[in-house]
Amino acid sequence: MAGTLPLGKMTVEDKLRAMEELWDDLLRTAKEIPSPSWHRDVLRAREARQRDGASRYVDWTDAKRRIRERTR
Repeated sequence: MAGTLPLGKMTVEDKLRAMEELWDDLLRTAKEIPSPSWHRDVLRAREARQRDGASRYVDWTDAKRRIRERTR
């Protein structure tokens, strides 16, 4: 099915509701969605960085503050 949403006529609330409905629907069939071939490589590299102590973590509150500062 090919369809087009009237994005120019939709409010932000309408768009967010549509996105939530799409995500909810995708979650119901998540096992049917193939993972891209590069995804496994990225996950393995991240696991290796964590195992080697090369990963650095930031408190979520601090991360949100930093993001807000960068996007102002």
